[in-house]
Amino acid sequence: CGSGGKVIKCKAAVAWEPNKPLVIEKIEVAPPQANEVRIKIVATAVCHTDLYHLLENMNKDGFPTVLGHEAAGIVESVGPGVTDFEPGDKVIPLFLSQCRECRFCKSPKTNQCEKAWTVPHDAMAGPDSRITCKGKKVLQFVGTSTFSEYTVVREIALAKIDPTAPLDKVCLLGCGVCTGYGAAVNTAKVEPGSTCAVFGLGAIGLAAVMGCKAAGAKRIIAVDINPEKFEKAKVFGATEFVNPNDHNKPISQVIAQMTDGGVDYSLECVGNVEVMRNALESCLQAWGVSVIVGWTDLKDFSARPIQLIAGRTWKGSMFGGFKSRDGVPEMVKAYLDKKLKLDEFITHKMTLDQVNDAIELMKQGKCIRTVLSVSPQ
Repeated sequence: CGSGGKVIKCKAAVAWEPNKPLVIEKIEVAPPQANEVRIKIVATAVCHTDLYHLLENMNKDGFPTVLGHEAAGIVESVGPGVTDFEPGDKVIPLFLSQCRECRFCKSPKTNQCEKAWTVPHDAMAGPDSRITCKGKKVLQFVGTSTFSEYTVVREIALAKIDPTAPLDKVCLLGCGVCTGYGAAVNTAKVEPGSTCAVFGLGAIGLAAVMGCKAAGAKRIIAVDINPEKFEKAKVFGATEFVNPNDHNKPISQVIAQMTDGGVDYSLECVGNVEVMRNALESCLQAWGVSVIVGWTDLKDFSARPIQLIAGRTWKGSMFGGFKSRDGVPEMVKAYLDKKLKLDEFITHKMTLDQVNDAIELMKQGKCIRTVLSVSPQ
């Protein structure tokens, strides 16, 4: 299988400590062990969660690490016991596993998995990392670490995809696009003819707009403090735009006036606890559903109980509610069948060596998605 169980020496972007530029290093990637797969990463995108870990998680325990979790690649070799994959398969690594055997995987009520890194909450593979650099163990971010030419993932955290799929496009389905699109379709369960509001027009918000449109929403109000995002949102199906900075009253009141009391569905795609409350208050008191999609884990949110007692529902969504190994190949197929936009998210293309430039673009809000080419296909 592949290179026959040898260590691979390759290039990766290592985050040695928080809030510092990544360093392109020579690393060693160990062979896959039981039920693991070693893959060559062809393309990886930079997601806000990578940035969040680098800039906000000042816990030194999370470093050194190789970030990156939105990627696509090719199987190089498989460890003992792996039956679903073989060298040459095109794959997308998954930060959320699907073992198909635990009570979560067997239930239609959730896409969580008891064998995920997130249960119990732990963004690192800890002692199981297969990556070393300069004699040190390097943690694998959310069990993936795709800012690297090679990485090792568990087979329960890998999706086999259509071999004709362009990896530099479908890599976006490893996180952002599935997260936003699924939050609208699977979690909110947006209905035909409904009215929606999407807060935050980064990649996840734009994917949520696309999900609302696919579900048949007739009005999709896009909310962002950066008006440059509005043209892009139109491409994905937004029908109206609101910049909170243009109004001297709360955004929830503005939206209530536009919609006879509030939207049927609102989606928070920022990761800001105040925006979460605004999104809740922007939906109709009688039956509005508000979904928290944006990631933050260090702050509390608040609301008045009457806002829920009257009939609103407040929900959270991880990875768009998709059971990962089942959902990602279906989303790849939807893209190949031209039922899903991906190319339109990609505003910049760079190489792995330019990862710090890509991070800077995201910090400044100047990109939707930057895709880094890592290895030739």
